[in-house]
Amino acid sequence: MVYAIVITVLTCYLLGNLNGAVLMSNLMAHEDVRSHGSGNAGLTNFARNYGGIGSVGVILVDGCKAVLACLLGSLVLKDYVGSLAGMAIGGLSLMVGHDFPALLGFKGGKGILSGCLIAFTIDWRIGALILGVFAVIYLITGYVSLGSLVASVTFAVGFGIFHHDDLLVMICGIAMGALAVFMHRGNIVRLVKGEERKTNLFKKGSKK
Repeated sequence: MVYAIVITVLTCYLLGNLNGAVLMSNLMAHEDVRSHGSGNAGLTNFARNYGGIGSVGVILVDGCKAVLACLLGSLVLKDYVGSLAGMAIGGLSLMVGHDFPALLGFKGGKGILSGCLIAFTIDWRIGALILGVFAVIYLITGYVSLGSLVASVTFAVGFGIFHHDDLLVMICGIAMGALAVFMHRGNIVRLVKGEERKTNLFKKGSKK
């Protein structure tokens, strides 16, 4: 079992190193999205600098790798820890790889997009809840970061509520939510200071 878990964790971590924003910025402009704006390799910074069309590619790459990691975790670990726990382990490993990618100098994204698809794959109720919360907060305030923060908390709470009877799934879910909140620590400071930028995810540029 230990061997299977180690292989799953390492494989999903490396899969997380495949970053949609970095890949699409290289394909579209032969440059690294991390050299612009906030320096983050995520959808928000990509949309601010390259616009909405390329953002579809980012969503596809980061979304597909999240689903793949969960399916891989389930396939390899279902006989040891159960299908859902295998998905949760694969998902958590992928998020760590996305946030701290060794192949990209440990400078990755914040895991919100991947996290949402992980949640949908494990439990559609949590995924729908996260997406709904993000959409409401973003549409009301225009702050992607605030929507992401509230969605991250919802992620952790959702797993605590819906999977309290499966300790491993619950722990992994709460850990993913906590990691997403941690990755937004700089945004929290800027939000408190009133220095955070609003973002239009569907076209190039940002609102002040």
